[in-house]
Amino acid sequence: MSVLPLVFTSGWASGVNAYAVVLLLGLFGATGLSDQVPAALERPDVLIAAGVLFLCEAVADKIPYVDSVWDSVHTVIRPIAGAVVGALLAGQNGSLPDLAAGAVGGSTALLSHLVKAGTRMAVNTSPEPFSNIALSTAEDLGVAGIISFAIFHPLAAAVIAGTLLLIGLVTLVVLWRKIRRFRRRRAQRREEKRLAAGVPRPPE
Repeated sequence: MSVLPLVFTSGWASGVNAYAVVLLLGLFGATGLSDQVPAALERPDVLIAAGVLFLCEAVADKIPYVDSVWDSVHTVIRPIAGAVVGALLAGQNGSLPDLAAGAVGGSTALLSHLVKAGTRMAVNTSPEPFSNIALSTAEDLGVAGIISFAIFHPLAAAVIAGTLLLIGLVTLVVLWRKIRRFRRRRAQRREEKRLAAGVPRPPE
């Protein structure tokens, strides 16, 4: 079977949490649960580094505004990780050129990263931190579940990942439209209050 479904799924997951993808794939390969994982991901130093960075992301990702800074830094890292993982998977399988696999993994990771980062910026408009914690936990569990499922059922996992990506893009557009309407209405109410109080407009 072509490795493309696994590349696509790992790309989507890398855009959400690249370190979790590397860690999970490496563990599946190192424990012998899958022979599709390249040896480069099974190396102890790679697993240790991925584990430490995953723990760092697990903390940063649950703190309002810190998560957005973290996402900004990873705008480049996550797509690159998706591309590298995709190329390594293709090289291990041999059914898809490395360059094509890297393009699929990287572009999918970029799209899912944009969904994640944009959604987090929208959620950060809420003053309470619980939305971030719940969303971050759901993302971590989702990545773990979809990667584990993809190892044994790559095609079905790719369909799920594609559906989640589409839903995420639509949700992001809806959220930002609502936020823009809310900000316009708030600015309008402030202007009406200012006019009612007879306060002159401040100079620009």
